[in-house]
Amino acid sequence: MGDANLISPQAVRKLAVLPWLLFIGSLALTAFLGWQLTHPTSIGDPRAVSLTAFEKQNRLLVFSAQLAPVVASDDTRLFGLVKSHQVAVIPARVDYTVELSLMRADSVRWDAASSTLSVRLPPVRTSRPNLDEARAQYLREGVWITRDAQDKLTRDNTRLAERLAVEQAGNPVLMDLARDAATNAIRQNLEIPLKVAGFGNVKVDVSFDGAPTGQ
Repeated sequence: MGDANLISPQAVRKLAVLPWLLFIGSLALTAFLGWQLTHPTSIGDPRAVSLTAFEKQNRLLVFSAQLAPVVASDDTRLFGLVKSHQVAVIPARVDYTVELSLMRADSVRWDAASSTLSVRLPPVRTSRPNLDEARAQYLREGVWITRDAQDKLTRDNTRLAERLAVEQAGNPVLMDLARDAATNAIRQNLEIPLKVAGFGNVKVDVSFDGAPTGQ
């Protein structure tokens, strides 16, 4: 019926890294962490404070990718006498998030000797693709394309585009970009308040569940 593997080499992939959005979403985290760290008698060590701040953030958007799946479908009617073909380019947005509310007590470790805060984040997750069918482009071929055939071709291509966008979103390159965005934002928003609180040049080591150390 459809061909989810029909991808043009010129398919557009517009990537938008959003560390600034994570930074804005983390302003509350930074203020809270900074205030708490200036009261060492009430916090003991940075671990509990970090976990509490992470829980308050819940789901954090770290990266967004604009994809352009190219798909095609065929329709046959009247015992094969009437054939139609449709190629579609349907823009799709996929968001990459980290569920900070899933952080556990053992997700954060503080090494006072090396001034290192090790943070193990939950895996980066992708959202369901948001297809922008209003900006979709279609190319139809056929001597006679009925309204029913056109509707079916469009439905088939929409389903294929969503499936293909999911596959494209899971590309290792995009996943690495999303993890890098999350790592940089978390590191920046934890190092500063720790340093201001008197912990010196703190190193924040960020890794992810299900990935080798350092990723």
